[in-house]
Amino acid sequence: MRARGAKVTDIAIIIVAADDGVMPQTREAISHAQAAGVPMIFAINKCDKPGANPEKIKEELANMNLLVEDWGGKYQSQDISAKKGTGVYELLEKVLLEADMLDLKANPKRRAKGSIIESSLDKGRGYVSTVLVSDGTLHMGDIVLAGSFHGKVRAMFNERGQSIEQALPGEPAVILGLNGAPTAGDEFNVMTTEQEARQIAAKREQLQREMSIRTKKHIGLDEIGRRLAIGDFKELNLIVKADVDGSVEALSDSLIKLSTENIQVNVIHKAVGAISDSDVLLAEASEAIIIGFNVRPTGTARKMAEQAEVDIRVYNIIYDALEEVKAAMAGMLSPEIKEEVTATLEVRQTFHISKVGTIAGCVVREGKVRRQNRVRVIRDGIVIFTGDLASLKHGKDDVKEMGVNQECGVSIRSYNDLVEGDMLETFEQVEVAKTL
Repeated sequence: MRARGAKVTDIAIIIVAADDGVMPQTREAISHAQAAGVPMIFAINKCDKPGANPEKIKEELANMNLLVEDWGGKYQSQDISAKKGTGVYELLEKVLLEADMLDLKANPKRRAKGSIIESSLDKGRGYVSTVLVSDGTLHMGDIVLAGSFHGKVRAMFNERGQSIEQALPGEPAVILGLNGAPTAGDEFNVMTTEQEARQIAAKREQLQREMSIRTKKHIGLDEIGRRLAIGDFKELNLIVKADVDGSVEALSDSLIKLSTENIQVNVIHKAVGAISDSDVLLAEASEAIIIGFNVRPTGTARKMAEQAEVDIRVYNIIYDALEEVKAAMAGMLSPEIKEEVTATLEVRQTFHISKVGTIAGCVVREGKVRRQNRVRVIRDGIVIFTGDLASLKHGKDDVKEMGVNQECGVSIRSYNDLVEGDMLETFEQVEVAKTL
């Protein structure tokens, strides 16, 4: 993801905490910027904190052969405070100076081109793509071609969610209208006619299909010999679903890298969106495990999985998924703590009460909800918030638990953005031995 970010940018601002030091993630970001040949400006943040030491950061950067201008080097740096806004204006001045020196220019009068930053599937709006325009101007109604997908821009929004008519060079925009979710990192171009875009998209899709067929690894005599020599060769088939394309790509690549000499990890299908019936059918046919990241199975998919005994694992931290798969491969999957879903609630109505927040009138669809449970808010199969129950009421009375088909009032601590039709999933952490 950092490599992709470095490729689409002209200047990278590397933010380092003055009270912390240059962390491994920062070193990785610097390495990617250097590999892509992108000029860097260092923003040393949290300079208003009592324990801040910007000079220590500059010393650490010097040890990495990155001398800032204060120390006689070529890299610009600026001490800032994101909280108070100190130094941000000076940082922007340095960015403009760097752009001036590099002669970074774009022509706003030509047809737009740029990069896909992220894409996802929204149940209400269709396929949503976040784009960054690198040259030209993107207008409403333009025919856009990105990877093997195309479409007319039906709506455009800026980074604050406000509707816009055009996006100039260097501006990000969220666009609706493509007929699929392009891969993050794909380049997009504005075409003159929809027919031309459709033809190129179809050609690219055909090439992708041919490539996937040709790169499928068929077992040869050498491979059979190797497996016989090893003796206990096994394969772990996985289906990966996530809320956005970037997560799908990152999780799939990381899971494939877990393959060892004895165990081969295969990602047989990966896609954006909620876990569906077809995913369960594919998992059943190929004896695969479904890995979901920030998504949940649909009601029918969950029931189908239970009947077919298909294992669905859902996570909201990539490292948790990797650790669990790695532990399963080593035959050591026995963590002490497991999340157990206790109830599913449907929001029927919402009430806003001053000084209290939003109260959701719910009906319990499955299981039994308890006052001490944690809760997830699920909208269109996507997890949008995880937190704690602030209160559980039946009428005006506080209650400890509510069962199936009972109506109750629920409020969630520090979260008020509930709407009718949301699903609430309550869960608790229990200590059990677990197998994949």
